[in-house]
Parts: sequence; C-alpha cells; structure tokens
Amino acid sequence: MPLSQKVAASLIFGLCLLGQSGAATPAPKLPRNIVLIMADDLGIEGLGCYGGTDYQTPNLDRLAATGIRFTHAYAQPLCSPTRLELMTGRYNQRNWEAFGILTRGEKTFGHLMGQFGYRTVIAGKWQLTSYDPVDFPGASQRRDTGTHPAQSGFEDYSLFHAEEPEDMGSRYADPTYLRNGILHTAKGEYGEDLNVDFIVDFMTRHRTEPMFVYYPMVLPHSPFNPTPHSDAWHDPTSRLATSTRNFKDMVEYVDTIVGRLVAAIDHLGLRDDTLILFYADNGTDQKITSHLGTLPVPGGKGLPTQAGIRVPLIANWPGGTPAGVVNADLIDATDFLPTLAALVGRTVPAEWHTEGNSFAPQLLGERNPHPRDWCFFWYDPRPGSDKEQFTRSIFALDHHFKLFRDGRLFALSLLDPTEQFLDPANYTPAARAAQAKLTKAMDRLMQPPLAPAALTEVDATGKPIKR
Repeated sequence: MPLSQKVAASLIFGLCLLGQSGAATPAPKLPRNIVLIMADDLGIEGLGCYGGTDYQTPNLDRLAATGIRFTHAYAQPLCSPTRLELMTGRYNQRNWEAFGILTRGEKTFGHLMGQFGYRTVIAGKWQLTSYDPVDFPGASQRRDTGTHPAQSGFEDYSLFHAEEPEDMGSRYADPTYLRNGILHTAKGEYGEDLNVDFIVDFMTRHRTEPMFVYYPMVLPHSPFNPTPHSDAWHDPTSRLATSTRNFKDMVEYVDTIVGRLVAAIDHLGLRDDTLILFYADNGTDQKITSHLGTLPVPGGKGLPTQAGIRVPLIANWPGGTPAGVVNADLIDATDFLPTLAALVGRTVPAEWHTEGNSFAPQLLGERNPHPRDWCFFWYDPRPGSDKEQFTRSIFALDHHFKLFRDGRLFALSLLDPTEQFLDPANYTPAARAAQAKLTKAMDRLMQPPLAPAALTEVDATGKPIKR
C-alpha cells in the first residue's frame, strides 16, 4: 500500500487512535455527500478571495471565508490532461493516449465511489470519448477510441461534447447535451442552468443515500457568449455572439451557479453533511487579462507557467472543515482520487497504482504528517486537432522553485503568478537543493511503466517526431 494510503487509512478508516494518555479518541466525522465542482479555464486571479479585482464572486468568496482556501493548488495547463489525472489519480505519462481521450478500461473516481456504495452523477463537460473532426489527419485512428460516459462509473450523466465533435452544438445558449444516452438540444435554455437542474434532481431523488457528485462546469470556457445575466441575452439572436467583453459575466455566472447549487443542497437539508470542493482544470484563456490587486495577469491556459497551472481550490463542509483557514500545502490533480477514498473511510485498491497524495487530513482540520513536497507535470496535449501550437514540457515544482527536465530552473513568487529564470552560475544553496530534490522526483516518475505516448513524441496528427 502506498504511503499516502497508509496515512489516510490510519487517520480515517473507522479505527480509534490512542492518545498519549492512553484514552481512546473517536475517528473524525466523515461527510456523507461529496460535491466536486471544476470550473473550465479559471486561474486564481478570477476570484475575489484570491485577490482578484475584476469579477464579483460573493458565493465562492463566502465558501472560502467559511471553509478552507488552498493557495498552492495546481492543475495541468489544459483540460484533457487535468481531467485524466483528476479522474484516475495517475500522472499523464502513465495513461496518455491523445487529446480528448480517456482510454477505455481506465478506472475513475466514479467507479471507486460506486464500489463504496455511493450514488454517482456527472453533469457538465465530458470531451473524453472523441475529439478530432473526421477530416483531421490521423483522426481515423483516434475517433471514438475513448471512454463513453456510460462506462465511466457514473450511473446518471448529462454532458456536453460527449461523443463526436460534429454533434457538439452549443454549451451555452440552446445547449446540446447527451443525457443518459439520449442527445438533446434545448432551445431557449442556458446550458449551465440545465446542468445544475440535473444535479439537484439527482440529489433530490437520492437524498437519503450517500452521493458523489462530479460537476465539470462548461463555464467560463470560450466561446465568450452572453449569459442570462448579460444585456445581450434579452435578444435571442445575440445569445451566441462572441466577445471577450462577455468574460466578466461568464465568471460571475460561475459564481451564481455555485450559489444556486449550494442553496439547493441547503434546501434539501443536506448542507451539514455535504463537502463541497471547488477547483479548476487550468488557467484562464490567453485572450483574457485579469488583475490580482493592481497586478495585470495575462491568462496562461495551455502554457506551463504559473498562470497556466495555479488554480483555485476551495473546500467547505459546515460539519467538518474548519472556517476561515488558508492552507499553503501543495495539491495537484492526482490527489483527489485518494482523498475521496479517505474521506469515506476507505483506501484505493492497490492494483489501481495511483500516484496521488491524499489531502483528507487538511480537509478535516488536521495536519498531514506527509504533505506533498513537490508537484510533477508530464504535459503534452498532442496528438489532437488544433494542438499544433504545443510542445512537450516535463517539470516539477515546490513552493519556491520550478525545474524543467531540460535543466531550466525558475524561482517562483508566493504572491503572484510570475517566475524568474535562474542562471546556473548564480544558484544559491536553496536553489541547488531544490534542483536535486526535483530532479530526483522526475527521475522516479519517469520510470516504467510509461504510456506509449510518453515513449515516442508525436506531432498534432500523431506522426512520430524525429529529434
């Protein structure tokens, strides 16, 4: 059993621990329901509770103020890489096939929570069955090779971009979505509203049973369309018009939607038993510049920079998380699956070979005896349509430094998403120590078994690259 699972088991798994006096203390209370919300393309600069000044996010700010706000949560720079890590608990060099593909047969946290007796539901964005349009070079080798939502471990689903790209339609106004095997287009509706309605209906029907809700939002990903709170929404012919001016409304509608879901959970009488986690799959779109205080922060989506990978993570459970805590521990996408297991008093099956580190102790107000000392990134979104602009990046980081596999070392700021290249001739003792530590971590994680894509670098069409 990996060390992180042993720690989780000793902390959570229904056993009583003996204090120094010899008196038994009860195991921590566990949440009956878990709701994991993931925004699509939103860096830390998008939320007021992180110091963002461009958007009003009162509902998320309230969750942070009455729960835990993590300052060093990380994701991959693009959505598919993050989603694979999040759902499987393994880094991309282990299971990467192509953009928009979750390899068939992969075990997800949907399967895990279902095995543990939880009712499971997913609503929002999928994009893990097929991605390439039919005329893209090499597409015939990849189309429909991923995992269909019905095989992902969730008993109910309602998802945008669930099958072929040609059936995508809109994710916002007049949305198209696959709901439990039937493709719908809802004229006059807004996609994110329907996602929350679907989740609330599921929670209403199963309110007496433990539930795991995964809500990968479609907001605020491009296209930058009006929301129901936008002036342009009142003109039905303008609802699919695209402008970056709509981004403010889109971020604020993220907050509105989260507020609606929290209110519904409260109305069902489930709030005290429900842990809500809010996360994001990568940084903000590069077309957008936001502000942390007065500091302009260009969006870093797709880039292996701090603006591309440092994302919000908020945890709120009135019955368990401490209120008003700011936690600086390192968290990455692989950590969620073992954390979910620990939060329900279980461990991940050893044969799943997960690599994440549970942060359940932090969520329960405890100190993790073995917190992360680094985060690792194997990032290459190829092959895939429109991925010609990207190259491979392999790197690791801690609180103060980021080291790339090619030897480049950067100093990181704790307060903003800037990074500074360091000249090897001028490394400080701290820089050299970080270089050694991060090199060791990368060396270990780049050992077999590796996915075929990790062994042979390819271009966007899937052709091997000769170096």
